[in-house]
Parts: sequence; structure tokens; C-alpha cells
Amino acid sequence: MTTDRRDAPIIPPRLHHATFLTLKLDEMVRWYGLVAGLTPVHYSESAAWLTNDEANHRIALIAHPAVTKPVNKSTTAGLHHTAFEYANFGQWLDNYVRLRDHGITPFMCLDHGITMSMYYADPEGNGVEIQFDTFGDWAASKEWMWAAREFAENPIGEWFDPDKLVEAHHQGVSPDEIHEGARAGKYRPENPPADVLLPEVY
Repeated sequence: MTTDRRDAPIIPPRLHHATFLTLKLDEMVRWYGLVAGLTPVHYSESAAWLTNDEANHRIALIAHPAVTKPVNKSTTAGLHHTAFEYANFGQWLDNYVRLRDHGITPFMCLDHGITMSMYYADPEGNGVEIQFDTFGDWAASKEWMWAAREFAENPIGEWFDPDKLVEAHHQGVSPDEIHEGARAGKYRPENPPADVLLPEVY
């Protein structure tokens, strides 16, 4: 299926927020606060609206009494993950260390070429990607994604072990060199994940 640009809105709307149904409202509020700095603008017994920027909310959490536990969430069609972006490699890697020290670790890490990305599972098993743009320029990374044979042949990218990146960084290896090494498989984990499916948390 192709998209005819003539059918698209003349002025497209911007993505504003994502909303999740939850059985773990308080735990989800705490987790998103720790992981992505999202704080409640409004927080009640049945819902919370969280933001980490000037928007009134970026994540909404609804604890409706009819909500039930998901079944086979990792292999059910639907949203795989939301994503948050850091401005540069240093901020991104420092965040990994901070979360690791809180006992929160990613279930998979991939260098996609356009981004280096760590994927976490929130308390409900929803995927959360923490990334930075390896080009430092959305126009450049968009062009590479569109034109590069490398991306067309391997859009998922290469696995990496974040602790190996931390060690390389401490040894003085530059972010660009680490990115190149990750793309070449230099920092692959001993046991890479079998696939990109979400882990089951229930």
C-alpha cells in the first residue's frame, strides 16, 4: 500500500501523546517519572496525565475498572513501544547508568544506524525506547533512512551490550567511534535476544 501525498492533510497534526490502560496506576506513574522525567499534571485514583515538557501531557494513564490483564501481549498486534529522545550520546549513556543503578535495565539494545536505542518494558509490559539521533540532525537521518542501502538491507540494526559501551566511553573512545563499532558488531552481547518481541510481564 502506498500513500498518495495528495490525500494527506495540507497542514498535518503533530503527535501529542499516548494513552495506556493500566492495572498499576501508581507504579506506572512512579516508573515513568524515574525513567523519563514525566510528572503528573493531574493525578487521581483512576487516571493520571504526565508531561516532561511544555505540553499539558505526553502520557495518559487510565485505570478503568473494566481493564483486564493482557493475553500474549508480546505477540498481539498493536503498539510495540513509545520513544523518548536525548540530544546526544553522553546524555543518553548517562541515563542508562542512572537507570541501571536503580535496577532498571533494557530488554534489548540496537544500533539502528539512524539512532542508538535502548528498549525498556514498563510495569505493564509496554515497550519504551530511549534513543539519540546518531546524525544529530533529523533531516540528515531522514535522508539516510530513505536513501541508504545499509538501512534497506538491515533496518533493525545491530545488537549491543550497553555496559560495553560504558566501558569503551570510560576508556576515551569517542561517541562516533562507539557508534561505528556497534554497527560493526564490536559490542554485541554474549547472548543477543532472539527477536524484537516485548517481554511478558504478567
